[in-house]
Amino acid sequence: MVMGSLRQRTETVVIGGGPGGYVAALRAADLGREVVLVEEREAVGGVCLLEGCIPSKTLIHAVEVFHTAEDARQMGLTFSDLAIDADALRSFKQSVLDKLAQGTAGLLKSRGVEVVKGRARFDGASSLALEGSDVAGIEFQNAIVATGSRVAQIPLTKDLPVWTSREALELPTVPETLLVVGGGYIGMELGLVYAGLGSRVTLVELLPTLLTGADQDLVRVVARTAKRRFEELLTDTRVTAVERRAGRFLVTMEKDGDPKTVEVDQVLVAVGRVPNTDEIGLDKAGVSVGDDGLLPVDAQCRTNVPHILAIGDVTPGPMLAHKASRQGKVAAEAISGHPAAFDNRSVPAVVFTDPELAWTGLTEEEAKRDGRQVTVGRFPLSALGRARTMGRTDGMAKVIADPESELLLGVGLVGPHASELIAEASLAIEMGATLEDLAATIHPHPTLSEAVMEAAEVAAGSAVHISVSKSKT
Repeated sequence: MVMGSLRQRTETVVIGGGPGGYVAALRAADLGREVVLVEEREAVGGVCLLEGCIPSKTLIHAVEVFHTAEDARQMGLTFSDLAIDADALRSFKQSVLDKLAQGTAGLLKSRGVEVVKGRARFDGASSLALEGSDVAGIEFQNAIVATGSRVAQIPLTKDLPVWTSREALELPTVPETLLVVGGGYIGMELGLVYAGLGSRVTLVELLPTLLTGADQDLVRVVARTAKRRFEELLTDTRVTAVERRAGRFLVTMEKDGDPKTVEVDQVLVAVGRVPNTDEIGLDKAGVSVGDDGLLPVDAQCRTNVPHILAIGDVTPGPMLAHKASRQGKVAAEAISGHPAAFDNRSVPAVVFTDPELAWTGLTEEEAKRDGRQVTVGRFPLSALGRARTMGRTDGMAKVIADPESELLLGVGLVGPHASELIAEASLAIEMGATLEDLAATIHPHPTLSEAVMEAAEVAAGSAVHISVSKSKT
C-alpha cells in the first residue's frame, strides 16, 4: 500500500468528494477557508455521479425515450427499425459521467480547493492518516465527514458473482433473464431499465408492499406499469437460497410457506445502503456513532466533537444527494462563522420509475401512524387536459394539509415529470403556504403543474374540474 511521507496542515478538510463533500468544499472556499478535499477515487463526484444517480438516470431516460416512441403509435406516429444499441448507450452514459466529473474537478480547481487522492482515517481529534496517497496525513482545524454510503449485501449471495447497482449500471450485458432482489427505489428503477432493454425481469420484495416510505395509493400506479413490464412481481416473498450452477443462478423463494425455485442468467441485489462510517477511525477522534452506523448531528451538522461535522448519507435522514448538498452548504457556513442551520421542513424524494413518483413533507401514511388528522385532496391526471394531450393519464397529485389552519404539510405526485413538479411543492411547504395560496396561484394552462393547484382546490372544498369532497384521515 502506497504511503506518503508528507504531512499537511489546513483549516478545513473534507473527507469525500460526493455531492455533499464537493459542495461543502466549494462553499467553504468561497467563504475564504483554506480547504483540502480527500477523495479515494480517481475522479470526484461520489456514488451519485459515478455509479448512482447520474448513470441510472441516463439509462432510465434512454428507456423512456424508447417506450415513448413505441407509445406514439396511438397518436398516429410510427417508427421502423426501432432498436436499442447497448454498446452505443454504454458509451453515451460514460461520456455523460466523464463530462460531469471533469466539470466538478474544474470547479474545485478554480476555487482553489486542493484535491488529495487517498483513503482517510482519523488518527486523532484533529488529524487524519492517509492510505494510498502521496500525503501521509493531514492536520486540520475543522473536518467535514462526507464519506457517503455503500450497497448493503445479503449473506445468501456472499462470494457469488451477483450484481449490485454498481455492476448493473456498468451495463456489462443485457441478460435474457434477471432476478431483482428488493422492491425499493433502486430495485424498481433498475428492474424497469433492464426490462426496457429486453430482459425478462422478476422482482422479489420481502415486504408486502413496494417502495416503502411512499403513500401506497401513489405506489399502486407505479406497480401497474411494473406488472406489465416485469415477468413477475412478487411481494411478501423471501429469498431463501441462491446457488451458482452451469453459469446461471438457481434462486429459491418462499411465499406463504410455499417454496419456488427459478433459474435466471443474473441476480441483482438491491436491498438498500449502509453508511461508510465503520472504517474511518471515528473512535480515535471521539466521534459518537449510533447503533445504525449513522452520526448524530445538530442543526449545524456538528457531531459531538464540535469541530468535526458530518453530512449526507452518514447522518440520519434520507440518503439523497440533494439532502447532502444542502447539508454541505450548512456545514461550510457553520465553520466559517455564519448563521446556518439544516432546518428544512421538507426533503423531496423522487423515484424515477415509469411513471415517476415524488413526494415531499408529510405523507398520509406518516400522519396515520402518528394519529394526526389531516385533510387530503387528490386530483387524477385523467381529468387534466395536458395529461390527455400526452396520452399519459395514469397518475395523480395529492396534497396534505392541516384541517384547521389549512397549512400545507405534504404533497405527493405520480405521473410524468413528477421529479420536476415536486420542487414547487417543497418551496410551498418551506414558505408556509396554505391550500388557498396554492389554489389561488395561477398555473399556466395546459400544463401538468395544474394538477397541484387542482388537488389543493379539492382539499379546500372548492374543486371545479371534478366532483369530489375533501377527505380527512
